[in-house]
Amino acid sequence: MKKITVYSKPNCMQCDFTKRFLDQHNLEYTAVDVMQDSDALARVQALGLQSLPVVVADGVEPFFGFRPDMLEQLA
Repeated sequence: MKKITVYSKPNCMQCDFTKRFLDQHNLEYTAVDVMQDSDALARVQALGLQSLPVVVADGVEPFFGFRPDMLEQLA
């Protein structure tokens, strides 16, 4: 099973869609709220990504936004 981390923030529709997709496909992930964790925000910024959600998973390039095409690769 791939290790999946979703960096998100509250009241983010794309973040919610991403987590809902993962839940519906029974994919385990760690959700990290960048508003509560400044180190996580720094990790996202270090990736050069400036929109949320950011998904980091084994075997794929980190990506941002609600990307069902990319999420399918995690299943």
